[in-house]
Amino acid sequence: MEPRESWAALTAGGVAGVFVDLILFPLDTVKTRLQSPQGFRKAGGFRGIYAGVPSTAIGSFPNAAAFFITYENVKSLLHPDSTSYLTPAAHMVAASLGEVVACLIRVPSEVVKQRAQVSPSSSTLRILSHTLYHEGIQGLYRGYKSTVLREV
Repeated sequence: MEPRESWAALTAGGVAGVFVDLILFPLDTVKTRLQSPQGFRKAGGFRGIYAGVPSTAIGSFPNAAAFFITYENVKSLLHPDSTSYLTPAAHMVAASLGEVVACLIRVPSEVVKQRAQVSPSSSTLRILSHTLYHEGIQGLYRGYKSTVLREV
């Protein structure tokens, strides 16, 4: 894959990811609060519907960019001949590896976002530092394996 194509995949993927995540954020907040063990109202109800958006905004671009750059590079390595009957398999492997790499960024961002969504009075930075202090880096990767399995 040429450097120009890599930059295009990285940029296009990152920008698209940011727009999708920010547009769908309020729906995701409502879903997270409906699933909260403390109940929808105690988790914030419709108040602070954009709680946790900074972690999404910060993590969205690198997450989507990591997926697309990995996908495009793996696809070009596995599938140099576009007429091959293995084309679908090359796309599946490339997308799966792209998801594994993207989840390295997505999961910590999601952990912080979801905790902010059910605790709208806490700032994103406060939630991040609290998680690191009490749970370490493992706390940010809680659910990594299940997320990868779901995405792949």
